[in-house]
Amino acid sequence: MSSEWEGKSKGTVFGYKVFVFLIKNFGVKAAYTLLVFVASYYVFFAPKNTRAIYYYFSNRLKYGAFKSVIHIFRSYFIFGQTIIDKVAISSGLRESFTYDFDGQHNIKNLLQKKQGGILISAHVGNFEISEFFFAELDETATISLVVTDAEVEAIKEYLSQYTRRSHTKFIVIKEDISHIFEINAALARNEIVCMTGDRYIKGTKHLEGMLLGEKAKFPAGPFMIASRLKVPVIFVYVMKDPKQHYHLYARTAQVKHRDAQHLLQEYIESVEWMLSKYPRQWFNYFDFWSAKNKK
Repeated sequence: MSSEWEGKSKGTVFGYKVFVFLIKNFGVKAAYTLLVFVASYYVFFAPKNTRAIYYYFSNRLKYGAFKSVIHIFRSYFIFGQTIIDKVAISSGLRESFTYDFDGQHNIKNLLQKKQGGILISAHVGNFEISEFFFAELDETATISLVVTDAEVEAIKEYLSQYTRRSHTKFIVIKEDISHIFEINAALARNEIVCMTGDRYIKGTKHLEGMLLGEKAKFPAGPFMIASRLKVPVIFVYVMKDPKQHYHLYARTAQVKHRDAQHLLQEYIESVEWMLSKYPRQWFNYFDFWSAKNKK
């Protein structure tokens, strides 16, 4: 099993075509029904992903073998739902979903001050639809999303036929670290910069911390940048509740200047709190914890 995330996401144009067809002609629930078969397929035919998520449930959350297997299926199923929801919401079906805001005043204050800020999230829940929440709070908000890889170009081109133009900008992480200048420029324009802090790529600078009782590596960039720039930092998660409902959580971080490790520890505590509420929405399907620590 690969011990590191490789910086790439899976997906095919055909798969997206099938789900878009169901959404357009039969609705979101019909697309959910197909997920029963898709999630079952991944349980048995994506062994690396399944072993990784099994370790999370059995070793980190201490679930029994049977409960862990059931939760693997449910995790794949919910993850598939979040992908379908993203397509549905961005294609104009936003009113088919309901939302709750928890801590929205933290983001509202940030947007109203127009001084820029950093949002740090995780691959926990469905952060990719967060822009639709922000639009409700302030339609003029400009958001730059820091990404390590883009979706396959063919998929992006296909989905652009059905999804509305996004107001989100993308800052792609580059080996020459030129993305740092783009982040600084966005903040200088009083924009919001969003990044995730839970996917370390082998060979890049990292920090270590204890997540759910075991040491793991985290990308250093988000925490070094956020702790050095004098702008507000907020931890944000968009979690899927039953049916077609989402819940946004926003918590302001207590940042110590140039203390990236302290910010990482705060982040880890926020992720653990979120996973205690939504254990099946850990969507890091790779060997997140260092393999050398396993026995």
